[in-house]
Amino acid sequence: MFFRIILLVVTWMIFLHDVHVSSCDPNCADKPVFTPSELVVKYGDPASASCSVCQHECHGNLFDIESAVGQKETNGTNISWTVDRLTEWELSLLCYRNNATDYQCCTYLPLTLYKPPDNVFISLINHTGPMHEDHAYTLQCTVQDVAPAEKLIVIFYRGRTVLGEVQSKNKKVKKPVTEIFTFNINPRAEDDGAQYWCQAKLQLGPEGPQPPPVWMSPNTTATVHHKPQLKGSSHPHPITITEGNTLQLNCTAVGNPPPTYTWKYPFANDSLLRNSVLTINSVTSADQGQYTCSVSNKVATITVQFNVVVQGLELPPPTTPSPKTPIKVTTTATSYTKVRNKCTSSKPIHRFILCFMLLFSALV
Repeated sequence: MFFRIILLVVTWMIFLHDVHVSSCDPNCADKPVFTPSELVVKYGDPASASCSVCQHECHGNLFDIESAVGQKETNGTNISWTVDRLTEWELSLLCYRNNATDYQCCTYLPLTLYKPPDNVFISLINHTGPMHEDHAYTLQCTVQDVAPAEKLIVIFYRGRTVLGEVQSKNKKVKKPVTEIFTFNINPRAEDDGAQYWCQAKLQLGPEGPQPPPVWMSPNTTATVHHKPQLKGSSHPHPITITEGNTLQLNCTAVGNPPPTYTWKYPFANDSLLRNSVLTINSVTSADQGQYTCSVSNKVATITVQFNVVVQGLELPPPTTPSPKTPIKVTTTATSYTKVRNKCTSSKPIHRFILCFMLLFSALV
């Protein structure tokens, strides 16, 4: 019999509680006011709030705070509520008053209980090892055992660059859950060695901690395989060089995996392995022609062609000899007189021969 009475009392109390809740009018005039107006509490921390049941005369009314946990203290029409350690995920706080006609005027206190994640980490979905440029990959950020999920936002980063943010769509569960977020990327050659990471943030509103609490994943370093890319500026076409000078042809490139170089000379049919820079210390006309550099790695091969023109050495201009001074033959009057005097002989033939010889020698 005693146990039946206890059971009836408990059943009646539950019924009255349901009546309070179901008949409560949250839009009534002069309704109870909570301070603070919203409560944000970290899981396991203490919490407190107070309720002013009415702003005007409400003596004689029945009023209280309904809560499954905590202690209450009433001072006039003010009620204080405290709890040493809040761990109830489905907790609700209701402050109400009843008038003589059992009309209930009430206010619910918005309560958010949050829990930091146990771990945050980033990974690639269904992929291990190096990535390839311009291929599609999916980053995955896992946030373990966090609450409430509806307040959770994840931001994806490459170094200091924000790639994008994703918000949880889980708006029903208040207890801690593990949330997984994804973001698609297409890595480029310059992303080789980049640091990818993600950040989990709980946006708990103005009543929550400021700034909003965040948790970062460890970095994951991207290895991106990409085709060779030439370094430096382009070379002139053609390359003109003077015979005897030093010729250097540069086709240095970057790539991952590191590239190898093959040179093909204009004077040889065989391809020869060389460094990225080809040097000929003293060029000759035989070195003229087209040089082809092939740069290769596992991703691709690119070729660079150099057209070399060798010019001969310029000789100094020939020296022009000065004109010779013409020899001037003069015949003085004295010489002519001597010749003429000697040409006088008694015999005519002798005079003619002697005169001719003397005159000829004088002229020469």
